[in-house]
Amino acid sequence: MSSFVIEGGCRLCGEIVPQGAKNEALEVICAVLLTSEKITIHNIPDILDVNNLIQLLRDMQVKVERLSSDTYSFIADDIDLDYLKTDDFLRKSTSLRGSVMIVGPLVARFGKALIPQPGGDKIGRRRLDTHFVGIQKLGATFKYNPGRQLYEIEAGRLTGTYMLLDEASVTGTANILMASVLARGTTTIYNAACEPYLQQLCAMLNRMGAQISGVGSNLLTIEGVESLGGTTHTILPDMIEVGSFIGMAAMTASDITIKNTGYEKLGIIPESFRRLGITVEKQGDDIHIPTHETYQIETFIDGSIMTIADAPWPGLTPDLLSVLLVVATQAVGSVLIHQKMFESRLFFVDKLIDMGAQIILCDPHRATVIGLGNRFKLRGSNMISPDIRAGIALLIAAMSAEGTSHIHNIDQIDRGYQEIDKRLNSIGARITRL
Repeated sequence: MSSFVIEGGCRLCGEIVPQGAKNEALEVICAVLLTSEKITIHNIPDILDVNNLIQLLRDMQVKVERLSSDTYSFIADDIDLDYLKTDDFLRKSTSLRGSVMIVGPLVARFGKALIPQPGGDKIGRRRLDTHFVGIQKLGATFKYNPGRQLYEIEAGRLTGTYMLLDEASVTGTANILMASVLARGTTTIYNAACEPYLQQLCAMLNRMGAQISGVGSNLLTIEGVESLGGTTHTILPDMIEVGSFIGMAAMTASDITIKNTGYEKLGIIPESFRRLGITVEKQGDDIHIPTHETYQIETFIDGSIMTIADAPWPGLTPDLLSVLLVVATQAVGSVLIHQKMFESRLFFVDKLIDMGAQIILCDPHRATVIGLGNRFKLRGSNMISPDIRAGIALLIAAMSAEGTSHIHNIDQIDRGYQEIDKRLNSIGARITRL
């Protein structure tokens, strides 16, 4: 198990470039299974989850070529479907939650798929009902094999239909969307997720020959086609990393510029940090965060305590609540952080309390942060990263703390952040990887 040793109190200075978006990469890489023609994808992040998915496709006999540090080509013209029955496939796909999105493309193109209960972050229940019910409505049948703990999916030619999703699941929408592009007739998906990464997937599929309308809304209409062709696609900058860098700059009283942020696709993220009193300056497609000796949390117009909660797009992404919570510990004022989607994601706050943060965990979904500004600095601590987003939040806390901190199980951080220690050290951080 690898660890970070962080010397706190170092101010950062300079420019940093966000990696390609992890969540978009997982979606569009699964989409290469929809065609036998060549797909080229740029700005792929070099992170554990994405690399594991690419290796899984290689094992399925997809021809994968790395053209540069962040560009790959994929040709899925001779898929080995028998590999899906092997213990090696089950082991690899179980450890990677994003692997569930191969189901839609495989069922649409080949009429069958196998998938175990996938893994990923331990942040509470993350059910697959939306994926499975949507694909079932298109005509697929699902059987659960309790002996091998896997789902067996079969279908003839899928048939378009109307469906109202029970939740605006991002990966669920992506999976159903990829299944429906090759279905016979018209598919209508209401209450669809509409995050920028879903919009990117739709744009890529349309360039491949799909007929998807309503892109950017929660009502998607898909006219099925017989086959799809090749294309070239460029992944957006990772909005979660952009938000992480904003919070990191404020907490460490640093002056940094975040380059090429895809600002117009960030939605409410910059404004959410402004609510905590952080100056976020838009400079073209870049974001400049000036030095903050202090920052003060806003209140609502009637003077009541600020509440920051996650919501489906264009609301605030739940992946940034951990960072916003940490940033609030060193602000002046109080804020209620309301994590609605995952009931275990706030449990990392006990580690922040050990560092001296003033936090009341109200219940599994809500935490009140009492920011005392510079009067009480966080102190270095020994911690274990429970998941990707809590891991980066703990790293930010350690960078702002007095003294030295250790963070163990940093493989969780590596799953979502590309060489984060090297990139931060290049602008003044002191992080050692053990």
